[in-house]
Amino acid sequence: MKAKHNFLIYLLLVFVSCQNTNRQEAQTENTITLRPNIILILADDFGIVDAQAYAQYFTKVDTAEMYYETPNLDRLIAEGTAFSQAYANPLCSPTRASILTGKYAARLGFTTAMPLRPTYYNQNLPVPEGYYAHDVLAHEDAISIEQAWKNATSNAALPTGTTIDDSKDEVTFAEALPSYTSAFIGKWHIGGFGAKGYQPADNGFKTLAYFDGGGSAYFNWRANWDNTATRAFPKIPQEIWEIGDSGTHTGEDYLTNDLTQQTLNFIEEQAHASQKPFLLYFSHFAVHAPYQGETDAVDYFKSKSTRGWNNHKDPVYAAMVKSMDRSVGAILQKLKETGLEENTLVIFMSDNGGIDSKLTPKGDGTDNAPFLGGKAMLTEGGIRVPLVFRWKNHIPANQWVSTPVDVTDIFPTLLEAAQHEIPNLSELDGQSLWGLLKDPNNRENTYTKTTHYWHYPFNVIYNSPYDKLPLTPHSAVRKGDYKLIFDWYGRLHLYNLEQDPYEQNDLAQLEPERAQSLFQDLKNWLKQNVESRYLPQLNPDYQPDKETRKTPFRNLMN
Repeated sequence: MKAKHNFLIYLLLVFVSCQNTNRQEAQTENTITLRPNIILILADDFGIVDAQAYAQYFTKVDTAEMYYETPNLDRLIAEGTAFSQAYANPLCSPTRASILTGKYAARLGFTTAMPLRPTYYNQNLPVPEGYYAHDVLAHEDAISIEQAWKNATSNAALPTGTTIDDSKDEVTFAEALPSYTSAFIGKWHIGGFGAKGYQPADNGFKTLAYFDGGGSAYFNWRANWDNTATRAFPKIPQEIWEIGDSGTHTGEDYLTNDLTQQTLNFIEEQAHASQKPFLLYFSHFAVHAPYQGETDAVDYFKSKSTRGWNNHKDPVYAAMVKSMDRSVGAILQKLKETGLEENTLVIFMSDNGGIDSKLTPKGDGTDNAPFLGGKAMLTEGGIRVPLVFRWKNHIPANQWVSTPVDVTDIFPTLLEAAQHEIPNLSELDGQSLWGLLKDPNNRENTYTKTTHYWHYPFNVIYNSPYDKLPLTPHSAVRKGDYKLIFDWYGRLHLYNLEQDPYEQNDLAQLEPERAQSLFQDLKNWLKQNVESRYLPQLNPDYQPDKETRKTPFRNLMN
């Protein structure tokens, strides 16, 4: 009888053990397969061929011959899935707005990025009918030649539902993922230049450290970030200026390293917290100006024998790239050390194309060749960027996706990765890329978006890759293989990007019907989605007889 009793107890223990094992496996499946931690790393002004693996992919040149060094990004690419036709906006604030909301930036009024500028809010001015409190009053470059169009305005703050937002409240991916611990560190630049109620903490994030500006010093930055005085905008209607917070002191004296260490500390904390999965949005300032690198790295690149490859020749810029790449490596190492490597999705992207040194007044920056143009331009060098997803043992490694995608797709992709319902799906411009990660050739047609739009309504000091004169307002559409760039000065450029990714053969004159069809599509989209104040306005003081450009101005928007 006792033996039978013991045997029944044994069977019960085996059953309970099996049940516990099955429950643990189910929990493991739910937390690893369905609920990964997420780290989104956004580089600033980092060109698509600044990453060695991307440069090799497009040029077929061995990485040993290149000047910049990105071994950790290359590892990320080798261990994950990279997109060869991923698009951002031509400048940083619009891209940040699109990432957070899944919407085209121009729909939200983010048409450009700028240093601290007066707005109706920070000047404590009444807001004209049809305008937004955080619209900038003016933003102009010092351009001496004639301008047929006057610049549009731009929104400077993502609406959060405050009393001055006229019932507007954009849902960020952090707010859409309440089951995650979401944290932000780095460059914000969509908060109205320190406006109260529009910073990371007001958009669903725990703030590690941030600065709501377009650029930052890389040495001795903390005092500027921690400045709560309102002297930049004496009339701003708030007691404390919320321009930034440098966060916890790490002992690092170089900005990229400091932000990285704060990030590593957060990951370490989350590894021991474990109640909720975490989402970390790490928005680098690197490699945005001012160009300041660590001395040892600068010295190393000064004497590197491959200096000059692809016109990559600035040792300070190369050093900044190296520091940013080391940051990526440190994050990957920390995930491995903490046991989070196989339960964390890591995403890397750049906010726009690199500043092309051939087309900037100072000749600084990088070179995006073989792609045309750079930052602030709607040619491929200005908007095609690296985009990489790595989730070890869950996303295929060493895989490339050639389907054209854009920055609005990040929001729904994050939500699908987290197994959350995507809110207001009909209002989003983005589609999830999750299916493409498992089906890189899109054979199952999980990604159906074939049209992408851009809008940049400003005269800019950067020189056009076409005539080497200051840029005029531009808008663009890509539909299938074809991209049309509309220069508001009155010129159309048409390219078949499947056959001509480097935009060497302008087809606008050879295929006028296709050009006009795409142009009509673009005009309709602008009319339906972009408010009038975010469109250029004809300049009443324009003098055609003093025009510098060889071709006369034509108003194609009539």
